[in-house]
Amino acid sequence: MAQQQTTSGLSVDMAAIVRRQKLQDLLFHRVTWFFSMLVLLALAGILVSLLINAWPAFQKFGVSFIWRIEWDIINEEFGALIAIYGTLASATIALLIAVPLSFGIALFLTQTCPTWLRRPLGTAIELLAAVPSIIYGMFGLFIFAPLFAEHGQPALQSTLGQMPIIAPLFGGAMNGIGILAAGIILAFMILPFIAAVMRDVFEIVPPILRESAFGLGCTTWEVVRNVVLPYTSTGVIGGIMLGLGRALGETMAVTFVIGNSQRLLPSLFAPGTSIASTLANEFAEAGDFHLSTLFALGFLLFVITFFVLAAAKALIAKTERSKGAKT
Repeated sequence: MAQQQTTSGLSVDMAAIVRRQKLQDLLFHRVTWFFSMLVLLALAGILVSLLINAWPAFQKFGVSFIWRIEWDIINEEFGALIAIYGTLASATIALLIAVPLSFGIALFLTQTCPTWLRRPLGTAIELLAAVPSIIYGMFGLFIFAPLFAEHGQPALQSTLGQMPIIAPLFGGAMNGIGILAAGIILAFMILPFIAAVMRDVFEIVPPILRESAFGLGCTTWEVVRNVVLPYTSTGVIGGIMLGLGRALGETMAVTFVIGNSQRLLPSLFAPGTSIASTLANEFAEAGDFHLSTLFALGFLLFVITFFVLAAAKALIAKTERSKGAKT
């Protein structure tokens, strides 16, 4: 009889524990669901608020606002092409410079760097990511631009500027600021982000895979190309897209060195503008309709960033599918 009572008591206790666990799981699920929906609601709110404030500009110019080149504040004639071109050109230049350098830094830190140097060098790379953007802008304007005008631009004009097809990209006045200068400063800014992500994903490659490849007689480059990169391709793409996202939306550093000129010229030496720098320069003094066009630029930057991230997701998914097909 006592044994039956003990068994019954244990069953009641177990049932209470199970009910409490179910309640905890339900509460945890609801809380995490709320936080997830909160992020989506905030994103939707940003998009809707941008579209509402930008609607007068889109209503007047329509889709042609994207490829119009006019930016006449007095007559209220606006177009986004110059700002879009400056944004995409400077971000592309930054990626072309930063990605190979980040790849080399990450490989050195994970494959060939001496142990005593690995930690301080990795810490230095991470500290670069913590430097405020305005410091990069001041460095670009007061230190980099004069050196670039005196040494960098003449060298580029005398070499690449003499080649067919690409010669117009390296012509014009050499004053140290412009789209190319903005792209180089952006490369300095995004390099530590991309390098840090690449280093972290290279370090997660199982040592047995590398050691097996070395045991088969592979060189270091063959191990990197045939083992490390295929294993970490998703993380590498993610790191590059992280850098691209920052390059597209960077404001202060670009504002200092891009020249802030509403002109569309073929030369990368020429001053230009970007969406972010246009917003920073003109938002405070804009009238009603001018303000609407600035909101329209912000909406376009949001859309550009969205499509870049969507393309990155699609590329990562394609990479994963190709891995599955090979295996």
